[in-house]
Amino acid sequence: MIVVREAESDADLEAWRRVFMAVVPHERAASVEQMRTTARKGLLRVLAEVDSEVVGSGIAGHSDLVGAASLAPRVLPATRRTGVGTQLLRVLARHAESLGVDVVQTNVDDQGSLAFAERYGFHEIDRQVEQVRAVGDAPVPSPPAGVEIVSVAARPELWRAAYEIVGAQAFEDMALVAPVEATLAEWEQDWISDPEAMFVALADGQVVGCAGLILDDDQPHRAENALTAVRRDWRGRGVASALKRMTLAWAALNGVREVYTWTQRGNAAMRRLNKHLGYVTRSECITVRASLPLDV
Repeated sequence: MIVVREAESDADLEAWRRVFMAVVPHERAASVEQMRTTARKGLLRVLAEVDSEVVGSGIAGHSDLVGAASLAPRVLPATRRTGVGTQLLRVLARHAESLGVDVVQTNVDDQGSLAFAERYGFHEIDRQVEQVRAVGDAPVPSPPAGVEIVSVAARPELWRAAYEIVGAQAFEDMALVAPVEATLAEWEQDWISDPEAMFVALADGQVVGCAGLILDDDQPHRAENALTAVRRDWRGRGVASALKRMTLAWAALNGVREVYTWTQRGNAAMRRLNKHLGYVTRSECITVRASLPLDV
């Protein structure tokens, strides 16, 4: 018998993490503490069990995209095609309906997962490419004339300024099907990890760009690029390149051997920059969306 229940205890959340890492090994998994401190209103994490053994997990909550929910059922490979995924999807979809939105979306990265999603009314709306950079020697870059790059650790007050000046523009300009919505509290909590690994670019004392790395406690040799964004009037002047080179220099000095990033289909400029900096394409992820309620 398949039982789907909410992940509540620390042991439950650790089991949830283990499923995540088994199903998507190349992605960063939040720690139990991070899951506790970053939980948003309306977020649901569940475990799927067969004979009291955890065989799957799932998550559902408000999406960063305005007016949508997101969900993700995950099943351990040995237990797929036994109904666990459908049971997870049913529970997660009901929760998504309770959030007062009309659509729900998820990401799939293989044909089997795509076929499963399409069976329940999902259709493709976007694609993201994963680009990966092996880290070797990476010198500290020279920024463009009139620009200074500093870490958030050295100037912590600049992270809030980056949200107000750069982040807001970046969210408006992202090549997505709907605008991204992130509050200042979420920016200060979810969009930054180690302040030493986050950088802002200054011109005449004003923030004109930001970039950084999201570190992985389980795999400290790997890190994900955080948001790279440049104020509109400073784009095309080499600021983004200098910021990303700074993150690679930091990675080289701190034992990170691989940096990866996900870039939307419509953001060709960032893909070109990443390729110029030595990133190579490793995988592709498909974003699919469906209207609520789902017929599960």
